[in-house]
Amino acid sequence: MIDYSALRAVSAVVQTGSFEKAAGILNVTPSAVSQRVKQLEERLGIVLVARGTPCTATEKGEWLCRHMENVGMLEADLFKHLPALVDPAKPEPRVTLHIATNADSLGTWFLTAMSSFARRSAYLFNIAIDDEDHTAEWLRRGQVVAAVTSLEKPVQGCRRMFLGALRYHATASPDFAARHFSKGVTAGAIGNAPALTFNQKDRLQSRWIRQVLAEDLSPPTHWLPSTQAFVEASLSGMGWGMNPAHLVREHLESGRLVELIAETPLDVPLYWQMNRHAADRLVDLTREVTTVAKHHLLG
Repeated sequence: MIDYSALRAVSAVVQTGSFEKAAGILNVTPSAVSQRVKQLEERLGIVLVARGTPCTATEKGEWLCRHMENVGMLEADLFKHLPALVDPAKPEPRVTLHIATNADSLGTWFLTAMSSFARRSAYLFNIAIDDEDHTAEWLRRGQVVAAVTSLEKPVQGCRRMFLGALRYHATASPDFAARHFSKGVTAGAIGNAPALTFNQKDRLQSRWIRQVLAEDLSPPTHWLPSTQAFVEASLSGMGWGMNPAHLVREHLESGRLVELIAETPLDVPLYWQMNRHAADRLVDLTREVTTVAKHHLLG
């Protein structure tokens, strides 16, 4: 038999990052939380919570937390139809949905979908950021129930929907372009002009170079893990970068930014993948995501 009081203790510790904060959520003592977690770990013979500041879930602990996420969604649906089951003496249970997306989607359209859903729902969100080529791994590891990803192939146990393509432009300030590309955007010039790169997983600059110049190059780069900072750094002449069309449209129209090579956008297809167990209970969330994506992404 599953000890759900122990599972809730593990989930609360991971969600809050500490045994003390978890105790506050569960309305018990930190000692009781620690005992429940320890007894469950001893029973299973595995570590579920990596103690630290903050406390985090191990791989097996993540699977347990996602199970509790599904249990929470089932209970929320049950309480909606049978409100008499709710204990008025206890605080209303709130379920946190763990979702992964890429930073550029979050910075352009995804937050609109999340906000619209949150206004009509009691769910909370824990949104993780990763490169669009890697968010599917969060689903495979059981760390999230849904993800915006560039992976077309459905993750095992998930449903997939095409959202559209996020368009990028290779942009820089006119001053930067004049300094580095006075003789044109050639392989030699690109190989020496400082680029802007989000992190080690970011391959957009390399993909654009390969698309327009048929070259595999690694230009010098500034590391800048922020979608908005990418735009600001481009405007300031710090480097050239791949910026979402939605964020640089006005700058291109005003001449504050220029495309390195005109009419050479890079389109990145995006998909919404959701755990099948959660999909039927989160139809409204999927509807919000696909509706907003339809207005912001290329079909």
